[in-house]
Amino acid sequence: MSVPPSSPAPSSTAKPASVKDVEAEARQPIVIQLADTSVLSRLRLWLLYTVLGISLIANLGMYTSWKEYFAGEEGPAEVYYQGEKISADKIAVIEVSGTIMPPYTAHTLQDIKKAKEDSAVKGVLLVVNSPGGFVGDSHQIYHKLKELREQTKKPVYVAMLNMAASGGYYISMGIGPDGKIFAEPTTWTGSIGVIIPHYEVQGLAEKVGVKATPITTGKFKDSLSPFKEISPDDKALWDNIIGQSFEQFLAVIDEGRGNLTLEQIRPLATGEVFTARDAQAKGLIDEIGYEEDALAALKKKLGLEKVRVVKYRHATSYIDLLGSVKANDPREQFNALLEATVPRAMFFCSWGAPFSR
Repeated sequence: MSVPPSSPAPSSTAKPASVKDVEAEARQPIVIQLADTSVLSRLRLWLLYTVLGISLIANLGMYTSWKEYFAGEEGPAEVYYQGEKISADKIAVIEVSGTIMPPYTAHTLQDIKKAKEDSAVKGVLLVVNSPGGFVGDSHQIYHKLKELREQTKKPVYVAMLNMAASGGYYISMGIGPDGKIFAEPTTWTGSIGVIIPHYEVQGLAEKVGVKATPITTGKFKDSLSPFKEISPDDKALWDNIIGQSFEQFLAVIDEGRGNLTLEQIRPLATGEVFTARDAQAKGLIDEIGYEEDALAALKKKLGLEKVRVVKYRHATSYIDLLGSVKANDPREQFNALLEATVPRAMFFCSWGAPFSR
């Protein structure tokens, strides 16, 4: 009896794949599935940048606030302008440019203080390029220049550039009768007088259906409101106020210009603007010349051949850096609107109010 052949035992290992199978598998696309973290990653990155930005602004704010807090001790930075770099004797050039108003008045006062306290500064040249500004600010600068001159005996000269009118002329009187005023051939000066900018919009308000009805405790509380006509009592009130500022202006010129009497000054105080030539003929300035001429005359006055001429520079404040941000702040816009309604007496060569420089 024959025995059928037994079937081969199954192999314990898989049959090796053929070359064709390997190639076919290699041709299959490889799909890599990742967790959906792209949005989360971007969010984390954005948060990180935001925190870093806020931290940078906060630290910058704290640093500049610290610098501004101690600015009274340090003052503005002194920078070389011209002349002998190694000379111990100095002339300080203090510039007043644009409308005389806060916050720029504070910078000028700091410059004057630094020149006053620096024993190496032998004289000061005030360079004026301004149509004037607020009465109070103009007088502060004048007063501190006068104080510097009287307390230190340092001579102060003036160089007028394009315009040195009204308040620009007022502050120039701080040099005193012994100082000299130089004006460029094309300078406009004078405009001696006081103005309170005022506009009446009563007719326009009636056309658009707007009526102002303020609740006040006295008849002068809303004086100079643009929504009503100026009454005779209002006019008398404000004539007295600006009249006192006007007489102060004349007195300052009388003291600052030793060549003019009060009787000679009063006819010039009509608000008229004078060219340099006319101003010289009327005794309001001394010489027609440029800044370098004023510097040369001041050096001669001091008896110095070699002198270092310096200026003062103010660091950009935190407020300046964020000025555009504040300008877009509704609260700042409302505050600016309120400020615009405040009556202000001005030594200003204009018919309207200044906005910004």
